[in-house]
Amino acid sequence: MFQRAAVVFLLAACAFAKNGLQIVVVPVANMYSHPTDKSDVVSQAIYGSNVKLLMARGEWSQIQTADRYKGWVPSRQLRIILTGDGYATSGPTVQVESLFANIYDEPDVTKHKPVITVPFETKLEVSSEQTGDTSKPKKPVPEGWLEVRLPVMRTAWIQSGDVVSDPKPLSIPESIELAKRFLGIPYLWGGSSSFGFDCSGFTQMLVRSRGIIMPRDADKQAAWSGVAAVDRKDLQPGDLLFFGGSPKEITHTGMYIGDGQFINATTNEHPVVQISRLDGDPWTKLLVACRRVKSRP
Repeated sequence: MFQRAAVVFLLAACAFAKNGLQIVVVPVANMYSHPTDKSDVVSQAIYGSNVKLLMARGEWSQIQTADRYKGWVPSRQLRIILTGDGYATSGPTVQVESLFANIYDEPDVTKHKPVITVPFETKLEVSSEQTGDTSKPKKPVPEGWLEVRLPVMRTAWIQSGDVVSDPKPLSIPESIELAKRFLGIPYLWGGSSSFGFDCSGFTQMLVRSRGIIMPRDADKQAAWSGVAAVDRKDLQPGDLLFFGGSPKEITHTGMYIGDGQFINATTNEHPVVQISRLDGDPWTKLLVACRRVKSRP
């Protein structure tokens, strides 16, 4: 038993030395500012995300996500990538298009509870038995289902209506329609998934849907080189709005959708994603910056 554990540890160490990549294996992993769940949540990483391991300390791991954001997560929520360049980075993949998607042991929603429920944007590998791999016989696939290979090295089933195989960057009007799908989703400090968003996690997701990766936090977004300053009178749908005590004290953000309205994840009045009026209280007095995302930052 000891020798077997030693071999596993050695393989893990070699994998870390090679690429430092690990995979998130819980629906949403909270990223904390320090290696304790008593500290504040700074962001999140969703199921199947490839993250870079920066440091391990006891039962905690400090990771860096694709947008270069750093935080601490419980090590049990990660799996080491022993081969390749990460999960769902090559070969046939699908991406969850529904706000949430249940994954099952078999192509039937009635026999067992879901194996896991994953959020919007989760990427999954399509099982080799459902692709053009001719080295193995293909299983018959029930209509409306797709077999996927999970990052925990097993296969499972997802309804094909929950996923898209070739997601394309959205236009600004399309990203606004996407934003409205999240109306009523709870506000969650540090949230960056459809289980709950904070203000900057929400706008970051909307800009990401347009094929552009921008910083995670509102103040960093306003100062980012990928945006240009815009006067309030020249606002167009898709522009980003920043609120606070001053341009150097930004505490909130949202996306302008036209007709004097913007959509945002906020705690104002009720803590959900909602549409607010720019000329209403408290927003008209707190607006300190307007930004337009460049098409090629």
